[in-house]
Amino acid sequence: MKKNIHIIGSGFSSLAAACYLAKAGHNVTVFEKNETIGGRARQLKKDGFTFDIGPTWYWMPDVFERFFADFNKTPEEYYTLLKLAPGYKIFFDQNDALEISDNLNEIITTFEQIEKGAGKKLEKFMATAKSNYDIAIKDLVYRPGESITELITLETAKRVNQFFSTISKDVRKKFKNKKLVQALEFPVLFLGAKPSNTPSFYSFMNYADFGLGTWHPKNGMYSVIEGIGKLALELGVKIETNQNVEKILSEDGFAIGLQVNGERRFADIIVSGADYHFTETLLPENQRQYSEAYWDKKTFAPSSLLFYVGFDKKMKNVAHHTLFFDTDFELHAKEIYDTPKWPNEPLFYASFPSITDEHVAPEGKEAAIFLIPLATDLEDTPELRELYFEKIISRFEHITNQNVRNNIIFKESFCVNDFKEQYNSYKGNAYGLANTLLQTAFLRPKLKSSKVQNLYFTGQLTVPGPGVPPSLISGKLVANLIKKYE
Repeated sequence: MKKNIHIIGSGFSSLAAACYLAKAGHNVTVFEKNETIGGRARQLKKDGFTFDIGPTWYWMPDVFERFFADFNKTPEEYYTLLKLAPGYKIFFDQNDALEISDNLNEIITTFEQIEKGAGKKLEKFMATAKSNYDIAIKDLVYRPGESITELITLETAKRVNQFFSTISKDVRKKFKNKKLVQALEFPVLFLGAKPSNTPSFYSFMNYADFGLGTWHPKNGMYSVIEGIGKLALELGVKIETNQNVEKILSEDGFAIGLQVNGERRFADIIVSGADYHFTETLLPENQRQYSEAYWDKKTFAPSSLLFYVGFDKKMKNVAHHTLFFDTDFELHAKEIYDTPKWPNEPLFYASFPSITDEHVAPEGKEAAIFLIPLATDLEDTPELRELYFEKIISRFEHITNQNVRNNIIFKESFCVNDFKEQYNSYKGNAYGLANTLLQTAFLRPKLKSSKVQNLYFTGQLTVPGPGVPPSLISGKLVANLIKKYE
């Protein structure tokens, strides 16, 4: 039966849910508090430069293909993809860098050149990673996290030991060279937890990296949001921006609508793709499933300090995606997860989309995004932001052998306070709830409220977890659950 469904937020998971629910015949309205759609995947335009404010990595192209195929469409009908070669570059020190090819055979050759025997070991490791990918991404992540039985299959039973070992242990058993270890531990950082806390089964992220490659949507990741937004409109979804949701209206244990900009907007079903913790604060306390103590004990993915910088010249010695692992990875991880504080010497990441995409910077100029992973809920001041920009730009100049400080046209920053203010993000987290063993699948916050009927959740704090592809999947999962229960 056709229902009126209101969705809070317009990030990847919300837009995906909207598409599936509209396809099922429902009247769907999306309410976005900001001026433009996209949630954390918004865009900054300034002086002829264009930056993705949020996600910049396009991995797991098959998940996007599967999403569009559900509507008899292809990604190519909505945006253009370019495969990056190299996928990315990792600096360990000045004149000491590792380029990750767009071809697995070339990566295997590179590993063998760095450490004798590592090529064959990588080949074997990647066979397991691909097998895990086929099980996880083609099957398990499309289950709604309602019960432990979803994880119990013949294939997972064969791999039960992989849920009780860690990526870090597995990688370090096989590879001794520090550069190779860090290259293999890097992809699970997208899951929001330390490699030493991430189950071995998640090696499927290595297949996403080395096996499927790194891609760039022309005009940036925001073109993917625009594409899914266009699909939603084609399916009949109504999208309203500048709409601040102030309260979830309920009556006799049922969600009956939203209070938006002071106006009561009634609906049969409510779906929230906004921050899960924030969404529950829109309800009376006795209708919230999870207490403040519950959230406080959870392991959250990091926050970030981001800089969006326009340079008046092209950069040298860098790739589209460039990682700076020239400091102590384990110490920085401790400063995020174990003893939360501003890091002493942080690792950082830099993206230069204008290397690949002429549309994102004026000719002869460079658009750059710098990101430092941080603990959540840190003090965030303009002085601290400036101090850390100085730290990383000095290291950037030294490691890449170039002077760039005087070529900065402008820089904008985004940090903990902005995540809280603009996205109502719990403790200012950037990526949601980390995928540790005790925060996987049915152990994550539920898609369906147990306290309020016809209230549902989607996004990176519920199943399957952090990242853009999981967010798309989360939208499908919540739509399927609504079909099941409503």
